[in-house]
Amino acid sequence: MSAPQDDGLADFGYSQSLDRSIGKFASFAAGISYISILTGTFQLFYFGFAFGGPAYWWSWPLVFFGQVMVALCFAELAARYPVAGSVYNWSKRLAGPATSWLAGWMMFMASVVTISAVALGYQTTLPQIWSGFQLVGDGSGTTFAVSAVIWGVVLVAFTTTVNAIGVRLMARINSVGVFIELIAAVILVVLLGINIVNPPTVLFDTQGLGEGTNLGYFGAFLIATLASAYVMYGFDTASSLGEETVDPRRTAPSAILRAVIASFIIGGLILLFAILAAPDLADPAIGENGLQYIVLSVLGGPVGSVLLVAVIIAITVCALAVHTAAIRLMFAMARDNALPGAARLAHLDPKRRTPLVPAVLIGVAAVLILVVNIGSREIFTAVTSVAIIMIYIAYLLVTAPMLGKRLRGEWPGPGAGKDGYFSLGRWGLPVNIIAVVWGAVMAVNLAWPRTEVYGEGLLAWSAFIFIGAVVVVGLGWFLLRGRHQVGTLPEHLAKQLDVDPTVAKDSQSFPEGSQA
Repeated sequence: MSAPQDDGLADFGYSQSLDRSIGKFASFAAGISYISILTGTFQLFYFGFAFGGPAYWWSWPLVFFGQVMVALCFAELAARYPVAGSVYNWSKRLAGPATSWLAGWMMFMASVVTISAVALGYQTTLPQIWSGFQLVGDGSGTTFAVSAVIWGVVLVAFTTTVNAIGVRLMARINSVGVFIELIAAVILVVLLGINIVNPPTVLFDTQGLGEGTNLGYFGAFLIATLASAYVMYGFDTASSLGEETVDPRRTAPSAILRAVIASFIIGGLILLFAILAAPDLADPAIGENGLQYIVLSVLGGPVGSVLLVAVIIAITVCALAVHTAAIRLMFAMARDNALPGAARLAHLDPKRRTPLVPAVLIGVAAVLILVVNIGSREIFTAVTSVAIIMIYIAYLLVTAPMLGKRLRGEWPGPGAGKDGYFSLGRWGLPVNIIAVVWGAVMAVNLAWPRTEVYGEGLLAWSAFIFIGAVVVVGLGWFLLRGRHQVGTLPEHLAKQLDVDPTVAKDSQSFPEGSQA
């Protein structure tokens, strides 16, 4: 049996309605811009260093090992199901309706919060390039938050406009931005590398952190690990754009793996050389101002400022990629009539072939979340941290059902590896087991009620409270009403009738015999 056409969705029961124009580099750029090496390292270095000291660097390869196991599972799925809204559609074919809907719902909610979190990166970087970018006051207290919200609104307005215009413009901007980011990252690695002043042994320096606590430095390291865990995710975006990618069954799997591997190598070298080049690792300003402080201290004002401009470009395309992925997820769920107001949410602009309503709604929601930052920065920080946990849980709602099917001999099926598409082969089971164990352990580590991360009192339990509310509200709607109306909207049904009826049925509802 020959492989189904890569550019057709009829095998899944859907009609081709989105604009299929994304090439190999643009697909890779979508995945790597969501991870965003410069955005993540520059925004979160201060956190990891403050809690883990120079030895925090070891969290980077640790997180990579776990996340590349997840990425390998996703690459196998991307080759089989190159459909928009990756996590939702993958889970739909591996698990029951409630599980798959919850995976999509949690990923969507987390993505909207992530847009707001990324948008705040403008404020932490722009004023260090030029003081005039501090729009309100001197940058202390509330004035920092107000300026951050203003810059965040500007960025969200930009990502909303670009996504409303169409995927071609988004892909061009994203590809150019990623190209600049990669070049700047390599230059930064080289410049930091030739300015190394510390021996490699400093990577084992714990700076006495964790002393006097029950877990010692291990406990401090677990907190510092969050800085790396907050960066290395979102690689599934390459597949979420599968319906707009040329030859997605081959392009998306390689884009997913290349994105996470490139991020690990370049990001790891930036962190490594920054620590080794820091003039004084005992300087408390490193734990307060982060990587920006080291870059400006080591490279000087002009060169450092130019590289910080590249960081701004990275933040911009990162926010753009996250916004794009959230739109595709909302569109995919709405197309299955799995969201309130689905017909309007799944409607495509006839000229631009893009979902306009989701683009605007997500932009508005991101701005509203940003406003929380003005008066309650601790609450925003807690909610942002919880959003990352929801992404890890959404990934688990894919890898865990996938493991269940492997153990029952139902995945990847007898044709795996014979059709020329990516397959893990005999490595599938151990890789899948590690991916599930890793995801569960990290979700617990991320959610642990630490005052250092979430604040004191009730805020310390933010993860359980917020995620519990998201699950109860979302799943409550689905079980009481949503599941009774699920089915592909007529305007998105495949126009061809010569498709596998079992696969078409899967796309219109959920796999036959699945349990909620």
